[in-house]
Amino acid sequence: MHFTPASDGPSIVLVRHGETEWSRAGRHTSTTDIGLTERGEQQARRIGAALRERRFAVVLCSPRRRARETAALAGFADPIVDDDLVEWDYGALEGRTSRDISAQIGHPWSIWTASPPDPTPAETAAEIARRADAVIERLQTTVEQGQDAAVFSHAHFLRVLAARWLDLPPTEGARFALDAGGISELGFEHDARVVTRWNLPA
Repeated sequence: MHFTPASDGPSIVLVRHGETEWSRAGRHTSTTDIGLTERGEQQARRIGAALRERRFAVVLCSPRRRARETAALAGFADPIVDDDLVEWDYGALEGRTSRDISAQIGHPWSIWTASPPDPTPAETAAEIARRADAVIERLQTTVEQGQDAAVFSHAHFLRVLAARWLDLPPTEGARFALDAGGISELGFEHDARVVTRWNLPA
């Protein structure tokens, strides 16, 4: 599959890193710096094949190993590392699954709606939104010049980024499911910001 542009205008291609042991198990992974599984490496190479025909003026990447490995195996060996692209800081929830947390508190739990007295992450949705807005601002000149950009990052952060691209509250990222190795694209339709593709497997 070749990931050709979905529209005539500029776009921002979003890539979630390939599979890790923790993503496969559904464990919240932010600061834990683990690498890709063999399947994750295969996903990264397929991402590279899918994007081979694309030309990006800017390629941004999270500093986390899993994102950098995905970018490198996809053929982007020297991306701009951007600390704003790190995953949601889960704090004490790092490594835990939503199912485990739900069992502990006795009712369904979601990071998108978590509030005291239930367990909450170290970073709020509003704080992630500020990081996402900074990334969008950083890429503004690129898209205004009609050029494409690519972003290698993490599930929850990219979901918030998509919500903010649409001027939605960050918690609306809950509506954008994103698999490991998924490719998505943000773009324009009649000057309005839109999601042109979402969560396509390479």
